Amino acid sequence: MQFSSYAKTLAAALSLAVVAGCSSGGGTQDGDQQNGGMNSGSSTQGMNSSSGATGQNSGQQAQMPSENRVYFDFDSDSIRPQYESMLNQHAQYLQRNSSTNIVLEGHTDPRGTREYNLGLGERRANAVRQYLTIQGVPASQIEVVSYGEERRAASGNSDQAYSQDRRVVIDY
Repeated sequence: MQFSSYAKTLAAALSLAVVAGCSSGGGTQDGDQQNGGMNSGSSTQGMNSSSGATGQNSGQQAQMPSENRVYFDFDSDSIRPQYESMLNQHAQYLQRNSSTNIVLEGHTDPRGTREYNLGLGERRANAVRQYLTIQGVPASQIEVVSYGEERRAASGNSDQAYSQDRRVVIDY
């Protein structure tokens, strides 16, 4: 029942973004600060060994980049220059491992309406997607999702906490 509510909200946000003609030049989303998911070191090793089994670049296994968060300025979906090198590493990894897919998770701080924040999170994720596709990553390897303000990285209502919330997470 809760999943259905999230699905409806996401569908509404996507509809609003299409109707409003929103587009962005780039943006990244940062994932949760928790390490209980698929971004642990052991899963990285599993991804590397499984990518070698596909026969691509036999003898060479590209290492998955360890950084996976892009942070944004307030009310912005522009990718800061400091994250371009990290995104280039992800692009190279994805090009060398064509069977690997990613989810770009867009996040915002809690300021603004829920609907606006879902749209902003999506614009940020789409900005990162656009950056990666310009670098040669096939769009079919990338999925975009926006969580808006629903999954905060930091508690509190300070500028410091808000700056950690404004992110795109690259989730393998």
